[in-house]
Amino acid sequence: MPRITPADELQLIESIVAAHPGGIGIAEIEAAMVQRQGGALNRRTLQRRLLKLIDAQRIASEGQSIALVYKPEALAWAQLAGGGGDRGVTATVGVAEPEPDLPVSPAGASIRDRVRQPLMHRRPVGYRREFLEAYQPGVTFYLPAELRSQLHEMGRTPAHERPAGTYARDILSRLLVDLSWASSRLEGNTYSRLDTQNLIEHGQAAQGKDAIETQMILNHKAAIEMLIEDTDEVGFDAFTFKNLHAVLSQDLMRDPQASGRLRRRVVEISGTVFHPVAMPQVIEDCFELLLGKAAAIPDPFEQAFFLMVQLPYLQPFEDVNKRVSRIAANMPQIQHKLCPLSFIDVPVRAYIEGTLGVYELNEVDLLRDVFVWAYERSCQRYLAITQTMVEPDPFKIKYREALIQAVQAVVKGLQAPSPDALAPVAARMKVPAADQDAFTRMLAEALHQLHEGSVARYRLRRSEYLAWQLVCSGGGDQL
Repeated sequence: MPRITPADELQLIESIVAAHPGGIGIAEIEAAMVQRQGGALNRRTLQRRLLKLIDAQRIASEGQSIALVYKPEALAWAQLAGGGGDRGVTATVGVAEPEPDLPVSPAGASIRDRVRQPLMHRRPVGYRREFLEAYQPGVTFYLPAELRSQLHEMGRTPAHERPAGTYARDILSRLLVDLSWASSRLEGNTYSRLDTQNLIEHGQAAQGKDAIETQMILNHKAAIEMLIEDTDEVGFDAFTFKNLHAVLSQDLMRDPQASGRLRRRVVEISGTVFHPVAMPQVIEDCFELLLGKAAAIPDPFEQAFFLMVQLPYLQPFEDVNKRVSRIAANMPQIQHKLCPLSFIDVPVRAYIEGTLGVYELNEVDLLRDVFVWAYERSCQRYLAITQTMVEPDPFKIKYREALIQAVQAVVKGLQAPSPDALAPVAARMKVPAADQDAFTRMLAEALHQLHEGSVARYRLRRSEYLAWQLVCSGGGDQL
């Protein structure tokens, strides 16, 4: 075999692993080295090289014993981001450029150093129920009083005197894109923000992307709309969270029956020494206890962060747990008319390491640093937007629910959006005679602007929209 330096060997091994995003075993690495340079390293030397690459975080390992494989570092982080066996994205994300570390507290830096150690140096741990039980709402605080005060100051919005959910509705179009994109990105989704915007606003799926990635984005959009549209009905209860999971996991679960249902089987999380609780009865008991404590927390920011800590730690669902926690973390902000938390620009690795600190150490400092940084970033973005925002049309606000019902009546009734057809529909909405003409025009405009990416706004199913579109177009072009 030609003489090469250790640095060359490391680069060669890394390139071989990078070419196998699904993972490659050590025997296959040896075979690839023989093919590329005519010979392989001694097995023990190769193992040392692999460990050096893992320590340098250039590659990652997964599995044990004969099932041990090596993967590109960026892909391994993306898969770990899903958690709980999160299988939401199967597309290759490639080797991303290194993300900068966020500024963190000394306690956060200590956690980061510990979770960055190779798996073999981290002690395996299981779920500790006492971590949840020890939390006493109104007495225990993950966020100190001074920090909560700072967050309230940052998150105050112009909607203070208006109904719950008003501010979120004011910036709905931007929030739908930002939160859907940023939360999906934390799962390894490769949609760009522009791709996400085109999908949400125009119903255009990005070319070359896996259908699962597209579905993930649309699920986020529907979940965010659910929280905003039903602000007065959603709460910290099992019904809300199971339905939130059902929306976020639609068509992404291997077992469709697991969507919206508490976990009944063991799950493993790659890239960590944490092993979630396995007994269904314990999961159910802790889920109810978790939601009860969340509902009793008096401060909205503490509520949000409590969910980000405890819900993924419990892993109550087979999959999509962190997605549920990120979307649910916006419930308190929406209900208290505060700036939402979009997770925009949050480095994937920082978020994962903060979560690992909870999983493996039951320490929240690093995740808290990420939470505060992310919220400050969101506030800077959305409060700047409101300074140039057009004042909402009072007429649209007044007849918002009537418009939803009217659009539903036309679409579900497979009616053409002609003036003759729309006038009787508008009349049935019990709109005063003086506003009938304006309401009919608003209805016609809403139907003209309706597309696949906006059907959830009117609580319609995609199949209902497509059937209506087919009838109205006579099987030809879209309306």
